[in-house]
Formats: sequence, structure tokens, C-alpha cells
Amino acid sequence: MPLPHIALAVLIAAIWGFNFVVIRIGLDSFPPFLFNGLRFAVASLPFLLLFRHPGVKWRWVIGTGLVLGVAKFSLLFLGMAHGMPAGLASVVMQAQALFSVAFAALLLSERPGPVQWIGLGIAAAGLVVIGSDLGVDTPLLAFLMLIAAAACWGFANILTRRAAAKQPLAFMVWVSAVPPLPMLGLSWIFEGEAAIAQAIAGLDAKGMLAVLYIGLLSTTACFAAWSFLLRQYKASLVAPFTLLVPVFGLASAALVLDETPSAPELAGSALILLGLMVNAGLLTRWLRRPALVG
Repeated sequence: MPLPHIALAVLIAAIWGFNFVVIRIGLDSFPPFLFNGLRFAVASLPFLLLFRHPGVKWRWVIGTGLVLGVAKFSLLFLGMAHGMPAGLASVVMQAQALFSVAFAALLLSERPGPVQWIGLGIAAAGLVVIGSDLGVDTPLLAFLMLIAAAACWGFANILTRRAAAKQPLAFMVWVSAVPPLPMLGLSWIFEGEAAIAQAIAGLDAKGMLAVLYIGLLSTTACFAAWSFLLRQYKASLVAPFTLLVPVFGLASAALVLDETPSAPELAGSALILLGLMVNAGLLTRWLRRPALVG
């Protein structure tokens, strides 16, 4: 992979990692359900006329939109609104890899090999370490919401696999068009007309930039760039760059929000990243490389 494309992959990971900081900032301006609905409205509505229907059955578009957009991101936003730190959230969400493998085994008969099981076990141990250190600042309910969000993400990955869209960017745009109306309804029911009106009346530059960042940059632009990389190179070469997302998430949360993870949280995060590396086969590939003789 040439250096400009490596730089692009790292930039995408950085944008996705910083995304959790932006979510935390955006939640100061919007209630979670309304924020989620606005995010997907910005990510989809301006582009529906540019991208034709991706040519997959409607059940995959609607199903992925409901699971990924409505369930996953609502749980993520709710968990962060209820006290989950942005940096730690960026790590815990990587548990989606565990759920993706589990759902693939149950629904697609894809059996993980011994090395994958080891990697998943290490990552699961990291989640246990983080969960055992939760206190007043990070309530258990917020942590469980993030785990549920990761599970929804894993299931959405299976739906995306089954959809097998030949135009992934068009698929993402149409999937993003599903959540706005359900999210507006949920916001109206659970957050109330007054909260919606107050958020809109008090909208400032910070809140507007948060919606634009998450909707346009993190979702549409990054997914377009990621799809470009996947068209150019094998998934096994591109996918490992996502391991940088929690690294950027933790670093940006420390710099911008002054978040300081505890020792167990750092240890658990390290175990999750190690487990994901093992699961992806990165360590075994590195160990198999011939030693340089010189």
C-alpha cells in the first residue's frame, strides 16, 4: 500500500476515534435520540438524489438501518449520556468483533479457528477487567448499554454481509435514511416536545458542528474513503487500521476532555486491543515473517 493510502487509512481511523469526543460534546446540545436522528438525516438526505437504490432487497436496507442506526447508535449515545467516558467508549465498542464472530457462527455457520477463540477470549477478559473497575463516574448501566450497542453493531455486520451490496456507499446512504423518522418519534415520546424545542432554540455553533462532523465527515466522507480503500486492497490489509480507532479515541479524549483512564481501564483496553490483533491474525502473521539476515 503506497504512503498516501496508508495516510488516508490512518486519517479515517483518527476521524472515527475523535468521533467519540464529538459525540460527548454534541450531547451537551441535544438529547440522545434527537441527536441520533439529526446525525442520520445529515448523513443521508442530501445524498439520496445522488445515489440510486443499491439494488439489494428492502429488508436488508431497513433491517440494517434499524439495527445499526436506531438500536446501535441510540444505545451508544444513551450510554455516553449516562456517564460512559468518550475514550473508554471507543474501546468498549470494539467488542463488536466478538459479537460479529459469534453471530457469524450462529447464523452463517462460520466457525472460528483456535487462534480466533484465543483472541476473543483475551478481548472478553479485557471487558471483564474494565467492568470490574466501574464506579460512580462510570455507572454499570452505561457500560451495559455500550455492550448492547456493540452487540447490535456485530449483528448489523451480519446483515451487511447478507445484503452483499455491490455499491457499499449507496447502501450506506440508503441505510442512513431509515433512522431519522423512527428517531424523531422516539425523541418525541421519550425526550418530549419541550426538550426538542429547547435543543433547536438553543442550537449553537458547537452543536451544529457536532452534527455535521458525525453526519458528513465521520459517516458519509469516511465511509466513501473506506470503500475506496477496500476496492483497491484486500480487506485483510485495510481492516487492521480500525485498531487505531480506540487509540485515537483514548488520546483525543485525554487531550480535549481531560479524561484519565484508571489503571484497570488501561489494562482492560490493552487486553481488548491485543485480543483483536490475535483474532485478526496480525500477531501470527508477524511471527511467521522470516528473520532479516544482514
